Amino acid sequence: MTASNLPGGKIRVLIVDDIVETRDNVKKLLYFEKDIDIVGTASNGREGVELALKLQPDIVLMDINMPEMDGIAASEAISAKAPNTQVVMMSVQGEADYLRRSMLAGAREYLIKPFTSDELIKSLRRVYQLASTRRIAAPPPPPPPTAPAPLPPPPKRGKVIAIFGAKGGCGATTLAVNLAVALREETAERVALIDGNLEFGDAGVMLNLPQTRTIADLVGGKGEIDEEVLDGTMTSHGSGIKILLAPARPELAETVKTDHLKRILDLMAKSYDYIVVDVWKSFQESTIFFLDAADTILLLCTADITAIKNAKLFFELTEKLEYPPEKTVLILSKEDNRSGINPKDIAASIKHPVSGIIPRDERTATTALNRGIPFIIAQRNLPLSQTVFALARTLARTRAEETASPKAAAARR
Repeated sequence: MTASNLPGGKIRVLIVDDIVETRDNVKKLLYFEKDIDIVGTASNGREGVELALKLQPDIVLMDINMPEMDGIAASEAISAKAPNTQVVMMSVQGEADYLRRSMLAGAREYLIKPFTSDELIKSLRRVYQLASTRRIAAPPPPPPPTAPAPLPPPPKRGKVIAIFGAKGGCGATTLAVNLAVALREETAERVALIDGNLEFGDAGVMLNLPQTRTIADLVGGKGEIDEEVLDGTMTSHGSGIKILLAPARPELAETVKTDHLKRILDLMAKSYDYIVVDVWKSFQESTIFFLDAADTILLLCTADITAIKNAKLFFELTEKLEYPPEKTVLILSKEDNRSGINPKDIAASIKHPVSGIIPRDERTATTALNRGIPFIIAQRNLPLSQTVFALARTLARTRAEETASPKAAAARR
C-alpha cells in the first residue's frame, strides 16, 4: 500500500516520545517514505495532546511511558477531542495488560520496541487505511419532510466456516490457513481466521507470525471484550487477513470459556465477511460451540479406513445435534488414487456425498509450512492451490445466495 492507492494521499504523523533519540530514529525510519509526512514531534503526553488538536494529524505515534502525562491518558484525550486522529502506541512492554489498556484508551495498534522499519510503515499504512473508511464528518442537513424512507436492509452477518479433520494429519490447519487467504483474494472482503486449537494451535507458525498477542490476552482482562480490543488483539498478515491466535502455552487454553468464544464470534460476525475456524479434533466444549455456530462445516477425510470410520461417526454426531445435512461438506483430502478406495466407495460407506477432492502434494505443503508462506501465495498455479481457490469461489457463491435468501441461510444453521 503506497501513496498512490491510499485514500487522501500523504499520511500525516505526529511523534510523541520523551526520548530524543527515539524520536530521531523514528524520523529516520520514515524519511524515505513518500506517502508519510512527519508534521511534528512532542516530548510528553500533554504536549502531544496539544499538538494533536492543533495539527490534526492522521496518526499519533505515541510512547506509553512518559512524564507529565503518559501515553494511555494522552490517547484517551485525543480519542475524545480529535476522533479523526488515530493512535499507534509504542512501548518496550509487551505484556497483555499494556496492550489491553492501550486499546481501551483508543489506540488502534501496539508496536513493541525495538521495531523494524517494515513493521512501523505497515502499521501506519494499515491504520490509516482502516480509519479512512470511517472518518467522522459533520452530519448532513435533515431532508425536507417527505414520505417515510424505506427501512435499510439488515446488516450482513459474516459467514462462519469451521474446518474439522476426521483424524490428525488430514490437513485441516493447512486448508484453514490457505482457504482464508484464498477467500480474501477471491472476494476482496474482510476475512478472519480463528485458531480453534486452543492447546496446540499451529496457524501462527504456518503464517510465520509472532505469538505476541493471542486469545488468552483477550480473555485475561477484567473489562468486556469489545470490537476495538478484539481488533487490537488479532494479528494482521500480509495477505490482508487477520488472525486470532491460540494461546502461547497449552495450560492457558483453560482460561478461554464458551462465553468468551460467543462474544468473540458475535463481534467478528459484525466486522468480517468470512470467519474461518480451524477446529481442534476432539469433542470438547469449545469444539461443539464452533460446530454449532458454523454456517458451513468442512469435514476433511483421507482415503483410509480410520479416517472414513471417524467421518462416519462425525455424521452420526451431527445427526444427533440436529444439523441439517447440507451444513456439513465432505472433502476428500490428500487424494492420489493409491489407496484403492475411491470417492464413490467413501460416499457409500458414510452415506454422504464427497463434495470436493484436494490432491496430495506433500512436498508443496511441507515447503510452505517450513517457509511460513501459504502455498496459495507462493505457488498459486499448482493443482493444490487451484483446488483451494475453487473451494473459496464455491463458498463465496453460496454466501451470496444465502444473503439473497435469508431463509436458506437460516436453514443451513
